[in-house]
Amino acid sequence: MSYSVGQVAGYAGVTVRTLHHYDDIGLLVPSERSHAGHRRYNDADLDRLQQILFYRELGFPLDEVAALLDDPDADPRAHLRRQYELLTARIERLQKMAAAVEHAMEARKVGINLTPEEKFEVFGDKDPEQYADEVEARWGNTEAYAESQRRTASYTKEDWKRMQAEVADWSERYDALMAAGEAPTGEQAMAMAEEHRQHICRWFYECPYELHQCLGEMYVSDERFRAFYDSMRPGLAEHLRDAITANAARHAS
Repeated sequence: MSYSVGQVAGYAGVTVRTLHHYDDIGLLVPSERSHAGHRRYNDADLDRLQQILFYRELGFPLDEVAALLDDPDADPRAHLRRQYELLTARIERLQKMAAAVEHAMEARKVGINLTPEEKFEVFGDKDPEQYADEVEARWGNTEAYAESQRRTASYTKEDWKRMQAEVADWSERYDALMAAGEAPTGEQAMAMAEEHRQHICRWFYECPYELHQCLGEMYVSDERFRAFYDSMRPGLAEHLRDAITANAARHAS
């Protein structure tokens, strides 16, 4: 039995463009072609794609994934054991960080120096201190929270407007990137993930790549953050999470 590129993209949760790219670089070449020249994938191809996506989730560059999968001496079961060990180690690291920072944090207790009129002008019908008590209870003892509080305490109405303009510009460009079919592992997506990280560093607190990855996970697991990012474009939270992961992987030493 064989499957079309559209079917495989649907099964795997990737874009058709991603599958075309994998074919172009020889990472996943479909075993068959239709009479019209269209790609057709068999079960072995799907198994290979699963292995590719496992390694990509772990942050492996595409060239390393190809080298691992094309090793003639490699046992398919060894791949699974390796991936299991890497995933377990990653889970343990994330759990330690989550315990220390309580899902890392993106504290936004804002508007300290704004009058009620200015808050309404800047934030509209969104209450900037809606989650202030929860933020302080969860993250009040962290260095990131203290740094965020120190910085935001001095921000003026113009500062908040400039920050919001940056977010609006970034969200428009990210929406356009997704509309164009850019994969989270694409250069443009990773560049925008880096821009997102730099925005946090510039306005709130230093955000190393490991912390940024934890934030990416929170954008998907916390319904409020997911709703915020998905309001820019449906599916943006998960796409950004994956772009953050890919960006962190390429900056890993």
